[in-house]
Amino acid sequence: MASRPFNIQTCARPNILKLVPYRCARDDYKDDGTNILLDANENSYGPSLPLNGDGKLDGVVFDLGLSKLNRYPDPHQIDLKKLFCNLRNRFDSEFPPLTPANLFVGVGSDECIDALLRCFCVPAKSKILTCPPTYGMYTVSAHINDLTVVPVPLDLTPGAGFPLRPDAINEALSADPDIKIVYICSPGNPTGALVHPEHVKAILDHPTWNGVLVVDEAYVDFAADGSSLAPWVPGYPNFVVMQTLSKAFGLAGIRLGVAFASPEVAQLLNNLKAPYSISSPTSILASTALKPEGLAVMQKHVSAILTQRQRLLEELSKIPGIGRFLGGIDANFLLLEVLDAPNGKPDNGTALKLYEGLAETKGIVVRFRGKEAGCNGCLRISIGTETENTKLLEKIRDCLASIHAA
Repeated sequence: MASRPFNIQTCARPNILKLVPYRCARDDYKDDGTNILLDANENSYGPSLPLNGDGKLDGVVFDLGLSKLNRYPDPHQIDLKKLFCNLRNRFDSEFPPLTPANLFVGVGSDECIDALLRCFCVPAKSKILTCPPTYGMYTVSAHINDLTVVPVPLDLTPGAGFPLRPDAINEALSADPDIKIVYICSPGNPTGALVHPEHVKAILDHPTWNGVLVVDEAYVDFAADGSSLAPWVPGYPNFVVMQTLSKAFGLAGIRLGVAFASPEVAQLLNNLKAPYSISSPTSILASTALKPEGLAVMQKHVSAILTQRQRLLEELSKIPGIGRFLGGIDANFLLLEVLDAPNGKPDNGTALKLYEGLAETKGIVVRFRGKEAGCNGCLRISIGTETENTKLLEKIRDCLASIHAA
């Protein structure tokens, strides 16, 4: 066979060749249908849809639009956007209400993250700022787009709860005009802590920075009522708030996220997206979840998760070998320390053994986070159902006892 001129090492973009992809626990442990999955912060109680006793929706009201799948979906999704606005508008807001003109709807929050980068950042020149420990896709998406990441870590002081450092962020923005986007996660992942609104305002009030501040609120519905900063969006031209239906609404499988932004920013994002990116079945499912019947299911599930979150806080702390809960309790997961036997200190080796032991011998998949800034010896555990959590508590106790006895 004749030699071919194609050489992937010289043909592909250099930043893609050296890209480190986003990884999750299921890269290590596949879902075989029997595992208890407490690794990805999904809603273990299921989707926020009004299902009947057979686990089905009323076929008259809900047919997933199957009879119209020969037609492209609605490219604008105005009705869906209205439902998102209804969800987040507050009558006591100091700013005008959100309207569909403030919305970009994407294939999960990940498309929102990437669209913002493509909109405001110049490859091989611009930079983004992140606050580790934080969601890994900000960095992955930046590297895909050939952008530099400037880290300004959260306050990593032991016991501080990972607060944002707005003064340090503003100092970095003043020093480097190439920083075009700041990504902040609130509640944080993996910290589980809300960012203080005044810290966000301090960045928005920066006197010279020409860039966009993005707050990712994927977990905001597990925090106190009124925690979302989406109502602030009409008051700040460079403020974007991202949200998703993957967490509290239990709809991770439909891949739908939104970005609330000024009409000008939202229009740019809508201009660059694929024209029919939100499928008709996805739009129908999302709309059903955002209507009163679906919201009632969501609120019921969230209430159950909060009850189980409090249970795990109380009962995990009683297990020998479990240390402090770090961060906050504003999300549907907990970040906790795993201690070694000889010294009783947080230890990555012991945490990794517990992570592997739970998955490989007990059928429970959690997330090892020990390599994240300020998270030495930590596991992140999603809140499961009452039955799942009962098994989790039992198996963690068993695993840790075996590890410490070895």
